[in-house]
Amino acid sequence: MRSELPVFQIKDLTESRNPSLAPRDTLPTMYDLPSEDPEEPGLPDEFHDLQPELLRFTFRPPEYYPSQVFSGTDMNLYYDVNNHLWHKRPDWFGVVGVARLYDQTDLRLSYVVWQERISPFVIVELLSPGTEKEDLGATERDSQEPPTKWEVYEQILQVPYYVVFNRYNNQLQAFHLVAGKYQELSLVEPIIVMPELSLSLGLWQGEYQGINRLWLRWYDDTGNLILTDAEAALQRAQVAEQQANTEKQRADTAEQRAEYLAQRLRELGIDPDL
Repeated sequence: MRSELPVFQIKDLTESRNPSLAPRDTLPTMYDLPSEDPEEPGLPDEFHDLQPELLRFTFRPPEYYPSQVFSGTDMNLYYDVNNHLWHKRPDWFGVVGVARLYDQTDLRLSYVVWQERISPFVIVELLSPGTEKEDLGATERDSQEPPTKWEVYEQILQVPYYVVFNRYNNQLQAFHLVAGKYQELSLVEPIIVMPELSLSLGLWQGEYQGINRLWLRWYDDTGNLILTDAEAALQRAQVAEQQANTEKQRADTAEQRAEYLAQRLRELGIDPDL
């Protein structure tokens, strides 16, 4: 992990505070900004690896081509054009209407909002004992400190949906941006409907990567699970096997009927071959 932050030049401080329509001419890009925070120890546990992976594999808004959908896992999210090193690291976030590849060609190192010009549509935080207050907006900050995670998501980026999942008690909380403020959704069932995406996000008990537990994953607008590629391939194989078994059963039945008829003809003194 890098011990020093990269150094970059800003052509004009005044211009950087009032960026032109071509921010690449004056502001740092994802190539200039660090992709990791050297002060952070990394992923806290395996769940923080597997759960975002499942979200990424199943985040498929039907009204967007895959080339116009991006999701990030534990990726630096830069949000303040006047403070270039201020960032948050959501456990997972999804963006629609942005190119899957940076400049249509490259994998991202970080997500820099003033370059992308599109904020995430949904952010998911996975609660840990040490991050619960911050994730739920219960922390206060000094005026000289960067804004809190809650303030960034709600007030600066105005992310429409903010979802928090606590795997220790399986509690799911969701907040929807209404008139610039987050309102907690009342979840009768553990599922969050997002009509803007024709998707829902909810809890599912099942096996993923050999681990059977309660997972957070995406559903389509009819309430069906969106399958990973591996799950879809397994389902196709099972359907093909079932069809083959059905055809075999039909063939066996037809053969048994033919043999029965042949036997009856022989009993009547008729050669079935004729």
